[in-house]
Amino acid sequence: MPQPTTPPKQTTPTPIVASSAGLVKRFAAAIYDSLLIMAISLAYSAIALAVKTLLLGESLAPGEKAEMGIVGFIGWIAIWVGFYVLFWQRFGQTLGMKAWRLKLTNADGKKPSVAQCLLRCFLGGISLACFGLGYFWLWLDPERLTLHDRLSGTRVLQLPKGH
Repeated sequence: MPQPTTPPKQTTPTPIVASSAGLVKRFAAAIYDSLLIMAISLAYSAIALAVKTLLLGESLAPGEKAEMGIVGFIGWIAIWVGFYVLFWQRFGQTLGMKAWRLKLTNADGKKPSVAQCLLRCFLGGISLACFGLGYFWLWLDPERLTLHDRLSGTRVLQLPKGH
């Protein structure tokens, strides 16, 4: 006689409980990411210099240093912004953030929008340029958000081990 089968239990995934990331881990992730960006910047600079010399026919006088110019500088800034926006919007974390188990979300815990990522990049740069004051805001904020977290509607979460 066949045994009655019971339907498999359906389990709902347990939500990840995460707290706001601290300042030390945020800076550690930024240092890790800066190493990657330096490598990308070197490749970009080599390509920009090759374009100037090979395609545009410009040459350097003996002892003259290579210069990218304003167009090259704007391209370099676009590389930085593109790096962060791509990783934040697509994966919620850069490689440095992944190493330190940090994740960027919007206020609802979902992926941030491209506009939020762009705003975060812009405001994060200003925060850093002001001697890090926007980052130190975290110590005053009741939710432990930096000023650019607060203004862009994003947050950086510290994920528990194993995630």
